[in-house]
Amino acid sequence: MNDQKNMMLAIVLSVAILFGFQFLFPPAEQPVQEQQTTQEGGVPNAPAGNPSFAPQIPGAEDAAQKAVQTRTEKLDASARIKIESPRLHGSLSVQGGRIDDLTLIDYHEEVSDESPEITLLNPKGLKNAYYAEFGWSAPNVDVPTADTVWATDSQTLKAGGAVNLTWDNGNGLLFKRTISLDDNYVFTVNESVTNTSGEAVNLYPYGLVSRSGTPKTSGFFILHEGLLGVFDGVLEEVDYDDLQEKATKKIDPVQGGWIGITDKYWLAALIPDQSAMVNHRFSHYRTDDGLDKYQTDYLGPQLTAEPGQTVSFKSNLFAGAKELNLLTKYEDEIGVSEFDLAIDFGWFFFITKPFFMALSWLHGHLGNFGLAILALTIGVKLLFFPLANTSYRSMAKMKTLSPKIKELQKKFGDDKQRLNQEMMALYKREKANPASGCLPILLQIPVFFALYKSLFVSIEMRHAPFYGWIHDLSAPDPTSIFNMFGLIPWDPPQMLMIGVWPLLMGISMFLQQRLNPQPTDPMQAKMMMFLPVVFTFMLASFPAGLVIYWVWNNVLSIAQQYVIIKRMEKQK
Repeated sequence: MNDQKNMMLAIVLSVAILFGFQFLFPPAEQPVQEQQTTQEGGVPNAPAGNPSFAPQIPGAEDAAQKAVQTRTEKLDASARIKIESPRLHGSLSVQGGRIDDLTLIDYHEEVSDESPEITLLNPKGLKNAYYAEFGWSAPNVDVPTADTVWATDSQTLKAGGAVNLTWDNGNGLLFKRTISLDDNYVFTVNESVTNTSGEAVNLYPYGLVSRSGTPKTSGFFILHEGLLGVFDGVLEEVDYDDLQEKATKKIDPVQGGWIGITDKYWLAALIPDQSAMVNHRFSHYRTDDGLDKYQTDYLGPQLTAEPGQTVSFKSNLFAGAKELNLLTKYEDEIGVSEFDLAIDFGWFFFITKPFFMALSWLHGHLGNFGLAILALTIGVKLLFFPLANTSYRSMAKMKTLSPKIKELQKKFGDDKQRLNQEMMALYKREKANPASGCLPILLQIPVFFALYKSLFVSIEMRHAPFYGWIHDLSAPDPTSIFNMFGLIPWDPPQMLMIGVWPLLMGISMFLQQRLNPQPTDPMQAKMMMFLPVVFTFMLASFPAGLVIYWVWNNVLSIAQQYVIIKRMEKQK
């Protein structure tokens, strides 16, 4: 009996340790790299001989970067093509033809729609610059650069439409860049070169996403934020700090694939022509003033423009929110494989992803993710009802055997071997299973993890409201018992933010324990009684949606156990 109770206690404590790690040990700040490097990522250089990346090329720093300049000032200082889209605000830079100014209309920094829109891309020259650039690399050929001012046929890029940028190098090559935008977050960039000279020209198309400064990340081990890509169907993830140490990571040439930089909810990813053999690269460098810069890029195959001919290369850029349905849609429309891996569903994606899809389906019918969580909990309960029912029956029987177990302990307390023999005989005679209490916990762990992961990584859960004071299911309960739930004008420290839902969770956990057979060992009994308090403080910092699930699951379990106990009492 004691061994089984120890096992149950170990399982409960393991869950507490696993999910309490973030609460007890918040992630440390990323260390500043001591070694300084001054080499700029720049444009992928055209290879000589075998198609592979040449060493990085030092590029000219934008002079405006050395001055203190706001985002608005930077945008106003250059000629721009306005973007008109139902989901994006922003503009394109005529200089360099860069996509470098985007905000997301549907997403805001705070829960209120009056708060500023999420800013995704920022112009080159700012300390938090974040942009996408496309072009050509060729040895001994005058190609457009980051400073080239293009001619344009329109001042506005509308969703469903396109703008054409052109530039003549004066030596017989006419460069044209056509940029179009769909109704969501994908830009299509078609680069072409018309050769009117008398000689053939070899060119290599490239695309890059560049980011200045190391962004603040959640720093939690279950989520990747940084550089990533899929090559030959295999996901490659590179952390910011790892790239600071390695500087450059090259990927062997593959057909198609995609590469980019991801935040928790947002993504900027390059999707080259999926039929072409492409080189990919992750790189990092540090400027003289200590600014970290990160870059993902690709270098396409050699294209030869014969005299009088035109060559072209088409790419896509995804710049927006990582909505699962949208990423899956682009897998079919663009033909890019495993694009949904941009959402970090983790190693247990085979549980987490279906769980989230079920939540999304229920949300579509119920109109609220909180209600979807409650409904899914009922569905999971029904799925495991037979197993849980058997477990609760056995637990109820164990509770009725407590007086007999105490008698045996008094009688054979000095003879452990005889005590164990008598207890095993009692279990066998009464058809009771002392390990029955472990099963409900074991069943709850994968569901708990899947819901936690869904709340943590999915954009659909961000700022999703419930009822009352819960305006964001992905954030902790904002109330606290230590200021009387807002009646006292005082903001408690984070560890004292014990809201209504965490308190309900602790109470429901305590009530459920009272229905279970109590440990015969006094020390174990005290530890088990203290667990609801530990879980109350621990889960107070977790997403409210997760705590609501736990409360609701406990309520359903209590009801199920209560009915079984009453039936067994009537049978007796």
